[in-house]
Amino acid sequence: MAKIVPFRGLRYNPEKIDRMEDVVTPPYDIIDEKAQAVLLSKNPFNMIQLDLTKQAGVTPAADRYEGARQLFVRWQEEQILIRDSAPAIYLYHIRYNLPNGRTFIRKGLVSLVGLAEFDEGIVKPHEKTFRSVTDDRLRLIDTCQAQFSQVFSLYSDNQGEVMAALEEACPPEPLYQVEDQDGCLHTLWAVTDPETLAGVAAAFRDKPLYIADGHHRYTTALQLRELMAKRQGRVAENSPYNHIMMYLCPMEDPGLSVLPTHRLVYYPQQTSADELAARMGEYFVLEEIGGGSRETLIEQALDRMDERREHQTVFGMYEPKADRCFLMTLKPGVMERAIGHELPAALQELDVVVLSDLIVERLLGISHERCDQEGLIAYYSDPDDALDNAVKFAAQNGDRSAILFLMNHTPVAQVKKIADENLIMPHKSTYFYPKILTGLLINKIVADEAVQ
Repeated sequence: MAKIVPFRGLRYNPEKIDRMEDVVTPPYDIIDEKAQAVLLSKNPFNMIQLDLTKQAGVTPAADRYEGARQLFVRWQEEQILIRDSAPAIYLYHIRYNLPNGRTFIRKGLVSLVGLAEFDEGIVKPHEKTFRSVTDDRLRLIDTCQAQFSQVFSLYSDNQGEVMAALEEACPPEPLYQVEDQDGCLHTLWAVTDPETLAGVAAAFRDKPLYIADGHHRYTTALQLRELMAKRQGRVAENSPYNHIMMYLCPMEDPGLSVLPTHRLVYYPQQTSADELAARMGEYFVLEEIGGGSRETLIEQALDRMDERREHQTVFGMYEPKADRCFLMTLKPGVMERAIGHELPAALQELDVVVLSDLIVERLLGISHERCDQEGLIAYYSDPDDALDNAVKFAAQNGDRSAILFLMNHTPVAQVKKIADENLIMPHKSTYFYPKILTGLLINKIVADEAVQ
């Protein structure tokens, strides 16, 4: 089903860049104003000069896109960026540690992928996209004629045949080995053996792809194809406008990690731990966790949640004013009775739906629309950051209350099930870790080239 194609990646010239760590960046959508300033200070050739169109949080001016294009052209002329001479599929490993101290290696590949509309069932989403985001990305890519970052997608390969073939054919020396700001080690090789490339492409012909991260980037590529069809009359099947650069990882890879995204709710009035426990008690079995510091309470809650996650829907709830923490286990049959008529069964099974639709909307009485409009929910992958902000907010806001909900992660199998049933998950349902780096590879779009 999926069309996988090697390509000539545009990348930083090792002879011009001493430290790759100073020029690559995380994905643009997780870079805040402070991080942007740090990245800009590292090296004048940092990727943020091209890929991020916001400056200090200000809406981009029209000349920002043209400025990125001029930089992009100049860096190629000065051979800061060079293009590989032979088409390749790039093997991309990331070695990383989780907070529990365990070390993993996630194995993936980077290639071009033929574009397909979502209703074709070849590339499957699980999130909603927003036009205000894709408008910016579309203008940047159209102006620069390049895809600066990859879409992160998943595929199924029970036997691990694709990775085995690429690892057997990859050269002994990598193109790059880069350590990111979290200590994750990213290693990239170019696999150019024609027989291997053909075999990998053939292996994907019966596989759908599942977008893990980068729904807006994929939607932007569809919009660019539509735009070019209007300009040119048509877009050929082998046109670069009919393809997108993707990072592809097998669902079965033991190094594939999905982290939970904890929710800090800014409840718009005063409440107490006892009042919250009374509200939640209708639908949840509550167990209070006692003893120790607030950090110990959170740690105990997360440990006990992890023990139960495969068999029960369970949350941690921390109320910072009283410094009290509860374990909340969903009672059997609650979701079906409470909102079964509103949601498909696959969505009812998701912890994030239980939290958003049952806890926040019903038990706390805050609608999704109000949460979005007033910014009443903050999202944290790091529970320590979430705890710190909950405590600070509780100390500074007498008319509102902070409620921290600790989450388990969404399993990959549930992501696949939701996508297969053409359903959409709530915002921030998944956090695939580590993030892939922007700047290791760029897909330069050359209009008159045919994708091989």
